Amino acid sequence: MENQLTDRKFWTKYWESKPDLALSIDKNYLFHQQLEQIVKKYKVETAIELGGFPGYYSIFLKKHLGIRATLFDYFVHPEILKKVLHKNGLKETDITVIENDLFNYHPDQKYDLVLSCGLIEHFNDTRDIIARHLEFLKPGGTLFITLPNFKSVNGWVQKTFDQENYLKHNINCMDPELLAGILKDLNLTVINASYWGRYSVWLENKNKKSAFTKAFIKSIWFIGKVATKLVPVESKWLSPYIVLEARK
Repeated sequence: MENQLTDRKFWTKYWESKPDLALSIDKNYLFHQQLEQIVKKYKVETAIELGGFPGYYSIFLKKHLGIRATLFDYFVHPEILKKVLHKNGLKETDITVIENDLFNYHPDQKYDLVLSCGLIEHFNDTRDIIARHLEFLKPGGTLFITLPNFKSVNGWVQKTFDQENYLKHNINCMDPELLAGILKDLNLTVINASYWGRYSVWLENKNKKSAFTKAFIKSIWFIGKVATKLVPVESKWLSPYIVLEARK
């Protein structure tokens, strides 16, 4: 079985199908609390975002926290990246960009913070892809990884209404206990391995779906939001994400 569940063709099609990627990344961007805490607590100066195109987290770290940020991906669309940077008031030289294959690249620099958001679930060998993060990480540095939780209601939505996208994910790896065990096996100190977010559902390219599908997804979203206001807990069944934090 091949390790990688996606290829360059998939990502080219994926990103070019998005109508407007030039988002303004504000200070309350997703996972901002965790990143701010890590940067402040450990005095982070350098960071690299793996598999991060179009660079939203690299931009967040540079724009709002003043970090020397690097974006690493084996697919980088120059025109899209240029638009995203300009939308956020940044020059092309403000973010270092490395376009390369993570499986063939050997870094000549180590970073205080290594992060990936939505990367490891696209590979069959979860331990191997996490281990490759560590090649970039300084001793005493912080590893921060997020991935979707498709063992939840949101996963059912993906499987039912967008199976092509669902099959590009390694569902088995979406288990905080399993992931914590891998981190420990790699001699990391686990700070956090848990479900995150009370509830959310989404669909890629939702605008291309039928009116019935859009209405159905909206109703599921509304019901879940009401339920999690009444019982505000994070869980396997409802939380949309898994968050990992570890120290080398």
